Amino acid sequence: MSESTAVSGQNTIQESFLKRITALEAENRGLSDELETTRVEREEVRAKLFESLIANKKYLREVERLKKENAQLKRMPLFLATAIEVGEDYVLLRQHGNNQEFITTAPPELFGKIEPNTRVAVNNSLTIVRVLDRSLDVRAKVMELVEAPDVSYNQVGGLEAQIQEVRETVELPLTNPEIFAEIGIEPPRGVLLYGLPGTGKTMLAKAVAHESKATFIHMSGSELVHKFIGEGAQLVRDIFQMAREKAPSIIFIDEIDAVGSIRTHDGTTGSAEVNRTMMQLLAEMDGFRTRGDIKIIAATNRIDILDPALLRPGRFDRIIEIPMPGLEGRHKILEIHAAKMKRAEDVDLFEIAKETEGASGADLKAIVVEAGMNALRRNVTSVGRNDFECAIKKVLGDEVQGSEEAMRMFS
Repeated sequence: MSESTAVSGQNTIQESFLKRITALEAENRGLSDELETTRVEREEVRAKLFESLIANKKYLREVERLKKENAQLKRMPLFLATAIEVGEDYVLLRQHGNNQEFITTAPPELFGKIEPNTRVAVNNSLTIVRVLDRSLDVRAKVMELVEAPDVSYNQVGGLEAQIQEVRETVELPLTNPEIFAEIGIEPPRGVLLYGLPGTGKTMLAKAVAHESKATFIHMSGSELVHKFIGEGAQLVRDIFQMAREKAPSIIFIDEIDAVGSIRTHDGTTGSAEVNRTMMQLLAEMDGFRTRGDIKIIAATNRIDILDPALLRPGRFDRIIEIPMPGLEGRHKILEIHAAKMKRAEDVDLFEIAKETEGASGADLKAIVVEAGMNALRRNVTSVGRNDFECAIKKVLGDEVQGSEEAMRMFS
């Protein structure tokens, strides 16, 4: 009796323990689920907090921008004036718009920057608060060459003597001005390149821009011709003013005959405006006002129609003819343009130079390119003699015959 009672008591204890364990396991699973849910909620809250921080920074930047804009709107406007006279402790200004003149002062840090004809900004008390840059036409600013062309003197063939003259006229006075001071002479100030089209005038100017360390300003003569009275002359003044501010500098005027032809008057406002532009160009090149450390290079195909005032020494000290290349020059030009070309063994550039008498540098470059195109049409990787023969006929003449021969060759 007692044994059965003990056994039943043990079973009861075991059942109670099992129930307790089951209840604890269920509670543990519930807590685990709650913990996972809490983790997910925490990640969501962290993501929302991160987004809120980003949005807060964005709003703070917007608030700062609005504060600055509000401060600018509340700030008193400034007036534009030009300095007429600068004394030891005063500045005589002329206000734009009403042309009233007044005497005022400037802070010590600005006083040394103010010269006659300097534009300044003044406040309501007529005190100078800012020195402004000179006003330049945006068309003059875009004429400054930012990246130099990848054309060196080694890529200009057959013009060794002309290159030497250009370097003596343009580069040497900028790099070694003391040489001219020791001798006691003024360095040359400008060079005019003339010759038939395609002889290398513009390429030579590109080489100067590549080799020189000076500011290079390039323009075409037709860019100086404008419709309205005084606009072309103003552009010329702005170009030379920019060149003075960025000296040492070189100004290259291509096709100068567009604006520098012999002065005539046919009764139209157009010819009168061209004459006014050219007279301003003459004054800037060698007039009462000093040019400064500025060299000028010009190029033209029609030197016969240029005005004599433009050709005199002081404006163009060197007038250099760029001739058609001779045999040696043509050979060197062909070698330059065909340097990277894969040529067959039967290609002799010297013999090709003999066959291209009367060709300009541009013609020779076109012949090399056309010979390469002929090889591409034949789907080969090297250029043969026949490719050059067809290219010569196409570029220099007998184009129809050359095309027929090319068709027979490629068929």
